Amino acid sequence: MKTEKEKMLAGEPYMAWDKELFAERAQCRKTLQKLNNALPNSDDWKEAIKTLLPNARSEVYLEPPFRCDYGSNIIVGANFYANFNCVVLDVNTVEIGDNVMFAPNVQVYTASHPLDVKGRVEEGIEFGLPIKIGNNVWIGGGVIICPGVTIGDNSVIGAGAVVIKDIPANVVAAGNPCRVIKAIDNSVVSKDSNLLW
Repeated sequence: MKTEKEKMLAGEPYMAWDKELFAERAQCRKTLQKLNNALPNSDDWKEAIKTLLPNARSEVYLEPPFRCDYGSNIIVGANFYANFNCVVLDVNTVEIGDNVMFAPNVQVYTASHPLDVKGRVEEGIEFGLPIKIGNNVWIGGGVIICPGVTIGDNSVIGAGAVVIKDIPANVVAAGNPCRVIKAIDNSVVSKDSNLLW
């Protein structure tokens, strides 16, 4: 029989108030408190990031405040930057590639709930779907990335977008719901980013 944590990471319905999961979230809150009260680049800040994101493949920069559920389900590539007030609900895996930038207030949600009242309210069931963000991606301010989404390499997501479906590589996408606006020609330097931010 699977534990609630095993169910959670498999994308199956699980009970979020399971003792093991509650204890892990409580420990994460302690680490987040340390991170969010430390000066960036201080020893306490660096130690908190290493504790929070044990699956990071290299050093990362998290501008406080930063919030997440577990941290251990976030896999971060090289040269990751998250600006102020980012939230990652990592009840399932969030895989972030190399050279990814998050603007302020980016929200990444792997977590979801049943639509029916019995499952959602009476039984307290939750589930989560993995999110994957490719290499060299820029996520604009206030973007919301919903459960199960993949964003392709080299893409840019415009400020305020709500990403509910996969976004291919090498595109600019924006809006609610998020949709592809144009392809990106990575062979030239573009200066029309004012459209998005």
